[in-house]
Amino acid sequence: MAITFNRCIGIMIGMTAANFSFAGAAQWSSTNAQYLYGDSYTDVGADTEVSGSVITLEHVNVWAYGDNFFFVDITNPDRGDSKLGTGYYGELSPRLSFTKMTGKNLNVGIIKDILVTTTAEIGNGFHNYLYGIAVDLNIPKTPVAQINTYVRNEIGMGKDPGYQVTLVWLTPFNIGNLSFAFEGFFDYAFDQDHAEDNIITAPRLLMDLGKTWGAEGVLQAGIEYQIWRNKFGIDGIDEDVPQFMVKWVW
Repeated sequence: MAITFNRCIGIMIGMTAANFSFAGAAQWSSTNAQYLYGDSYTDVGADTEVSGSVITLEHVNVWAYGDNFFFVDITNPDRGDSKLGTGYYGELSPRLSFTKMTGKNLNVGIIKDILVTTTAEIGNGFHNYLYGIAVDLNIPKTPVAQINTYVRNEIGMGKDPGYQVTLVWLTPFNIGNLSFAFEGFFDYAFDQDHAEDNIITAPRLLMDLGKTWGAEGVLQAGIEYQIWRNKFGIDGIDEDVPQFMVKWVW
């Protein structure tokens, strides 16, 4: 299961890859920091709703044969009185593009590219490895549309691997002179011996504040709505959290 309050794997990767020819060895990287706050997180032990905050650091880079994505969430670094406690969660997600590795153009119809996709999940006292195949899609007005399919190998659980499907999307749009982005992810982890099937999704609507003073793409703000069903794979523990979000990109 994915166990993070904030994740958007591959959104910036997909934007970057869309802007470069696969034939070359173009390199690009970007880093951003995010702050999120919500007041209706589920305290699993007490089955009550509590407030909390998350600071996230993300980094992405594109290289000759694929792309790499990394993020780490730090929960409640500024809210020591929260019942959620303080913790961390991170993911490292390298992907290898078949188009880049073979030199053959796989951009046909709705298919933009096919990739080997992997992820390492690291948190307080656990680490998991995921590996599988991803398909990047051509969808009008949606520069990022991914389907990542994984085998989930949860280290130390002593159980058979499970499976996960992760969707990622980004749709930018304008209203007058204002720029917005509708982006997010959807994780469905299933067929795990030790946990219930669970879903976590976090659609976002962000406005480009930096554009209003000539610094386009530097500062965004808006709402992320987190939906989690069977949180941590626990049957019946659900979470619905609207979160205020600020993102600073450099």
